Amino acid sequence: MTVLITGATGFVGSRLARRLLAEGQSVHAILRPGSDPARLPPGAIAHVHDGSVAGLGAILVAVRPVLVFHLAGRFVDRHRAEDLPGLIADNIGFGAALAEAMLHAGCARLVVAGTSWQHFGDTDAPVNLYAATKAAQETLLSYYVAAEGLRVIVLKLFDTYGPGDRRGKIWSRLAALAPDAPALAMSPGEQWIDLVHSDDVTAAFVIAAARLRTDLVAGIESYAVSSGAPRPLREIVALMARIAGRPIPVAWGGRPYRPREVMRPWDAGRWLPGWEPRIRLEDGIRSILDGDV
Repeated sequence: MTVLITGATGFVGSRLARRLLAEGQSVHAILRPGSDPARLPPGAIAHVHDGSVAGLGAILVAVRPVLVFHLAGRFVDRHRAEDLPGLIADNIGFGAALAEAMLHAGCARLVVAGTSWQHFGDTDAPVNLYAATKAAQETLLSYYVAAEGLRVIVLKLFDTYGPGDRRGKIWSRLAALAPDAPALAMSPGEQWIDLVHSDDVTAAFVIAAARLRTDLVAGIESYAVSSGAPRPLREIVALMARIAGRPIPVAWGGRPYRPREVMRPWDAGRWLPGWEPRIRLEDGIRSILDGDV
């Protein structure tokens, strides 16, 4: 089938595109001007979006995808006032434009990347402004579901990790630390982390797409892409050092917790039917240390 991906040059998006291509799908990707098409896997077809709703509609009409995967977004941990326009434009405005373009092209199936941070602890209050814009996008899409017949699955991602991650995540930085390197300043490390390997995350998107192609989804559904087995940060770092067979120099308490630090991940979400995490944390950490692709 023909599919369209936003965010296909990102960590999870590029892996999703690679898997779909391996399965024989025709993969098209929407890129911002200035995005590097070399980050797309060979075989993916790039379409540069000029930023307008009309331009996005023209791409959708030309491609005529059976289904759209929406992974693009703007992440800001702690926002500043100048971050507001970009967060709102990329995480809310673009989602609305994409829904309009899909309707114009006659495409009604959409899988969206949300975040577990839409829930602070056991509440429905978002952790930060980034998460608030993702929650707003989900509310916005519920309008298109109710009024226009769009069918949507939102996958709320927890902490994703895996080899080849260029996002500057702490796991890649720890894996690269030499035993004699200066200690990396970290928080006290008592927060629990829910890590999900990129291959398991990719599988969730594929299974969600298959579900959307049936008659099971009549509106909007939301699922947690969680390991189901969070661990304290200190324990994960100790596990990484044990697998690596060398010390990982960390200065625990060298920096404070973030404002609204998530000490315990949200655990009230339901898993996508037919999906479960398959990669053990030990094997996932080993893949990072070994530098697997």
